[in-house]
Amino acid sequence: MPLVYLTRVERFNAAHKLWVEDWSEEENFATFGKCANKNWHGHNYVLHITVKGNPDPVMGFVIDAKKLSSIIKETITDKLDHCNLNLDVDFIPKGMQATTENLCILIWQQLEPKLENCQLHCVKLIETENIYAEYYGE
Repeated sequence: MPLVYLTRVERFNAAHKLWVEDWSEEENFATFGKCANKNWHGHNYVLHITVKGNPDPVMGFVIDAKKLSSIIKETITDKLDHCNLNLDVDFIPKGMQATTENLCILIWQQLEPKLENCQLHCVKLIETENIYAEYYGE
């Protein structure tokens, strides 16, 4: 049976700050630039969740896209949207940098156990029009 990849796109807005407590202000700004702003800063994130599997022989779906959207919203975007990623999100460990790269891994860890009859293939998180990260569970 053919393997098909299905991607669902969702969006959320969130604030964060990149900062290492053990570094000086100069070191933080040299490394993180505007992302080290003491008053935080925000992004309009675009989240691509790609699953893979064999289409159901009756429905033709790898997974119902509406169901996938509901899983993503309940598990991820409802928890991240309009939040401070450094302070408000229970699945982001305290002290972990809320980078796009780390968010991809954490999103994968939250979503993977929620999926049935298909496999998570890729979490792609777009932070700006110039920056995105992808994670394949490796």
